Amino acid sequence: MAVIHPHNRKHDEHDHHGHTHDGHGHHGHHGHHGHAHAHAPNNKTGLTIAFTITVGIMALELAGGLLTNSLALLSDAGHMLSDAGALALSLFAMWFAAKPASPSKSYGFYRFEILAALLNGAALFVISGFILWEAIKRFSEPPEVASGSMMIISGIGLLANLLSAWFLMRKSDVKENINVRSAYLHVIGDALGSVGAIAAGVVMSLTSWYIADPIISVFVTVLILKSAWGVTKTAIHILMEGTPIAVDAVKVKETLLGIEGVLDVHDLHIWTITSGLDSLSCHLLIRDEEDEQAVLKKAIQLIEDTFKIQHTTIQVEKSDLQHAELKV
Repeated sequence: MAVIHPHNRKHDEHDHHGHTHDGHGHHGHHGHHGHAHAHAPNNKTGLTIAFTITVGIMALELAGGLLTNSLALLSDAGHMLSDAGALALSLFAMWFAAKPASPSKSYGFYRFEILAALLNGAALFVISGFILWEAIKRFSEPPEVASGSMMIISGIGLLANLLSAWFLMRKSDVKENINVRSAYLHVIGDALGSVGAIAAGVVMSLTSWYIADPIISVFVTVLILKSAWGVTKTAIHILMEGTPIAVDAVKVKETLLGIEGVLDVHDLHIWTITSGLDSLSCHLLIRDEEDEQAVLKKAIQLIEDTFKIQHTTIQVEKSDLQHAELKV
């Protein structure tokens, strides 16, 4: 027998698999919404400041790279272009995700932030390919580079990147939000690229060893690929309904089985809607003499207290309820 919370009846008519079920869902969703997105205005401010700085320095490095014939500067400008696109897409995703849920989009538009992160990661792979191709061509015949100008522009770029990183750290949530975290990692990668370009400039000014320029370009590309892989992997994991990295599904099941009267936990699913907003659904088989509401209340509280998941949907069953085995 399934017991429905009165205030959840409409929201929780169907779970992830289309079954009528118990829920903490509607209350949990709004409760967690407030918690997870309390920093949203700050995230927006941090991203906006970082975007403005990045676009300005990108233009400077692009012009400088063309004037000094430095691939290291052009590759860093390419990295900054990808960052500017990533920051702009993240800002748009934040605005879009704030749209209210609808009958056809019951979870709202939060997933757009994850799609944005995936697009950012894919764009980084493409940019990396172009930089690597140009670097390979320059290894055979490295052109002369105006190393003095290159070092000055790279120094300005480094200061700008450090400033962007500082604003993101102070104004935004770089730990929980995948978009802000990816933006922060891009900015740090850019800062390292600028350090590399300065190092290449020093080497070339002292030794005229111009092959240092494509070598540094490859180094910057590796940094880009590292960031791209991390962001893309996380975004795909979320889109594939993977269990949140910070949550141990085995421990969740053990916790639920530890509740007095619970005989079995099945059809357990834990997934991420967007950064900082996780959901859980499961079926609990309990002893026939147990009070369903008491068990349900205990389960909801335990999941929230132990795993910080507030959007829970739990179906309570007794021995007289038999349903067909589900595919997943």
